Amino acid sequence: MEKSLVQPIKWIKNIRYKKENNTEVIDKLFSKEIFTVARNFHKKINGYKTTPLKSLPHLAEMLNIGGIYVKDESQRLNLNSFKVLGGTFAIYNYLISSLKLNFEDILLADLKSQIIKKQLGHLKFAAATDGNHGMGIAWASKQLGFESIIYVHKSTTQARINAIKKNGAEVVIVDGTYDEAVKKIFLDSKKNGWQVISDTSWKGYEDIPKWVMQGYTTMLSESQEQFAALGIVKPTHIFIQAGVGALAASVVGYYRQLFGAQSPKFIIVEPTKAKCLYKSAKISDGKVHSDNGDLDTMMAGLACGDPSPLAWEILRDYTDVFMISPDYVAAKGMRVYGIPLSGDPFIVSGESGAVTLGALMFTVGRPEYEQLRSFLNLNSDSKVLLINTEGNTDPNDFRKIVWEGSNPVPEKYRIISKLNK
Repeated sequence: MEKSLVQPIKWIKNIRYKKENNTEVIDKLFSKEIFTVARNFHKKINGYKTTPLKSLPHLAEMLNIGGIYVKDESQRLNLNSFKVLGGTFAIYNYLISSLKLNFEDILLADLKSQIIKKQLGHLKFAAATDGNHGMGIAWASKQLGFESIIYVHKSTTQARINAIKKNGAEVVIVDGTYDEAVKKIFLDSKKNGWQVISDTSWKGYEDIPKWVMQGYTTMLSESQEQFAALGIVKPTHIFIQAGVGALAASVVGYYRQLFGAQSPKFIIVEPTKAKCLYKSAKISDGKVHSDNGDLDTMMAGLACGDPSPLAWEILRDYTDVFMISPDYVAAKGMRVYGIPLSGDPFIVSGESGAVTLGALMFTVGRPEYEQLRSFLNLNSDSKVLLINTEGNTDPNDFRKIVWEGSNPVPEKYRIISKLNK
């Protein structure tokens, strides 16, 4: 089948779904107490403010959905991505753990002191990235006066590399994929004494990825406050994009902790060319499985072949649907965000940020997905939460898609009937 004729959605039910919480796992990773700790920590960062929850009422009406709400992380600390929430919280936890202190004993600003620096000794933070996580680590390191080194894979665009360098990091280009960059920086860090801050886990390395995921919950705590202000208890459905699964696990873990079996429906969306979670769910033996393909997708932030085992503990048991979509679905989402219906707000969204909107539109707009809509009970009463995880992190690619119309939807799959009114 030609690339342009790849269907917009392939999906599977999660046959391992558990209605009741495994409280031991949920509490270990996502306790209610840690939500408060993470939020209070981020509030003390200079420049912190709650990012907007934007409603798209006219698009929701067109799609015959009760509401579409977008948590717009393109405005997070002027860094164009949510990733800094995880990186800062992980670095902070690592430092106070190294100093054998408690959260109540020290503020972020205290970590800049020369006395603290002397206790810690020479410290260099390291991370592998497709762009956004690395920029968050570089920014946090610079704020605290530490050095950082970031490994990027060979397909990382120059715009993303420049953004990382602008925040003071040394950047090394690895001749391979993101997953190969992760492996290489781990080995090089052992040789050089760097401290890896990764959002994916492996055997013997779980605390830092756990802290990263916990840091992401700040935006969910914000979202719940914003929903409450609208008189909404919780969304009914959440479409979540996924690479290694750290963000997705944060979303699922957060809501399962608060609402248990009454949680929203969780739909995990991955690129067709980077579908490690989908593959793991399809094999369904409870283990993680890698996607060994070329990971050739414009959704750079989601181009991951190896799932995070720590994230999989959550996603394996509580995800409702695993879904994959090709690049043109993300491109459609970018254009709809950028050229909204009259009265809906304008949103700048990058490729990885917009794929969930595209997936939602195809889910409700194409007749062949009636079974999916029925399974999810996605209807005129539904209130759907989407997370715009990034803005235009590569302005040139953004303009090619939104201005020039690259990656168009194949005519065969264009949404028809009620969506053309």
